[in-house]
Amino acid sequence: MRRTARPLTGIALAVAATALAAAPVYGASAGGLDVSPASVVPGGQVTVRTAACGDGGSATGDASAVGAGSLKLAPDAHGQDATGRFRVPPSAQPGTYEITATCDGSGRRITEDLVVTLSSMRGQVHPRGSVKTGVGGALGPDPVQTAAGVAALAVAAAGGTWLLHRRARGDGI
Repeated sequence: MRRTARPLTGIALAVAATALAAAPVYGASAGGLDVSPASVVPGGQVTVRTAACGDGGSATGDASAVGAGSLKLAPDAHGQDATGRFRVPPSAQPGTYEITATCDGSGRRITEDLVVTLSSMRGQVHPRGSVKTGVGGALGPDPVQTAAGVAALAVAAAGGTWLLHRRARGDGI
């Protein structure tokens, strides 16, 4: 049984590796809809691009789900991707909206999601200040209070060590 199990396992692994290596190539040639930026604030401009319509192909886009209506995707300067732009209406509500494009020649329909948010996601937000947890917790961001707390803990540790050492010697407390 072991003589056949090893070659079969090797063949199965080789087939799986070949399938995984071929998958990205197939996905790249299939083409999709690229919505940039994927997350936008109301009033922001969005670029829609696809290579699914072939070289020099054009498409008709539909952004009516977000309230922007239809748009024309024309070949870019290189003649490879169909590209179009639209502006998200300032009255758009936060949420996820489906943007579609239909290739003019083949009728192929492709979709992608656009997320409308109330705040720009360009810069990462870092929290500031101390945590307001109620009773207890940290002393706060003040370095003087932090140093005082560390000093109090050091004095308590030294006093406890002295008392334990005195008790161990038999001096009595």
